[in-house]
Amino acid sequence: MNKRVLITGGGRGIGAATARYLAAQGYHLCLNYRQDRASAEAVVAEILATHPVECIAVQADVSVEAEVVRLFEEMDARLGPVTHLVNNAGRLQPQMRVLEMSAERINQTLTTNVTSCFLCCREAVRRMTAGGAIVNVSSAAARLGSPGEYVDYAAAKGAVDVLTRGLSLELAAQGIRVNGVRPGFIYTDMHADGGEPGRVDRIKGAIPLQRGGEPREVAAAIAWLLSDEASYATGTFIDVAGGR
Repeated sequence: MNKRVLITGGGRGIGAATARYLAAQGYHLCLNYRQDRASAEAVVAEILATHPVECIAVQADVSVEAEVVRLFEEMDARLGPVTHLVNNAGRLQPQMRVLEMSAERINQTLTTNVTSCFLCCREAVRRMTAGGAIVNVSSAAARLGSPGEYVDYAAAKGAVDVLTRGLSLELAAQGIRVNGVRPGFIYTDMHADGGEPGRVDRIKGAIPLQRGGEPREVAAAIAWLLSDEASYATGTFIDVAGGR
């Protein structure tokens, strides 16, 4: 199969690490970004300079249905139909307790983290044939709840886990696999979005492995689930969380 992967949120952090990892395995790549064009294009340039694959960057807000449709159509035209999908785009808002959360914040969190995942899965499945694979990037927060910090984000990732399981059962007979990866405390810029750039270092003493994770470690799990090596795995999850 000529493997063409779409990575949402592919310009930085786990998305960028996954792009580099999959490029080394011969995937052709479409990197989606919402705002940070410079970062996405830098990753594209790096991949094109170091690997004999095609790689493009496409701007789209994947929480907006029309933009998701446009994203997939642009990938169709420039790279070819998607065969593999990594739903990595997500949003973390400033830390606060549930008692302080507005409906606007909750809805933004759910739309960005859940609706986007549904929409991208829908458009991917419309194009995929047997051998296709989807990996949804969830979070250890779906198990831990993130009390006092991001219960809305944790709830959104719990919904992503249910989508992963349900969609895997819908598509199993078609030979399309759907799995999830649940990162824990990983060194990415997302923590700054939540108002605490040093959060991983603050928490690492409570992690059994006594350290935060690196984006490449998550990318390796994503890559395995996408690969033919994981051909009998669907509806399952890999926790990359240092033992938490």
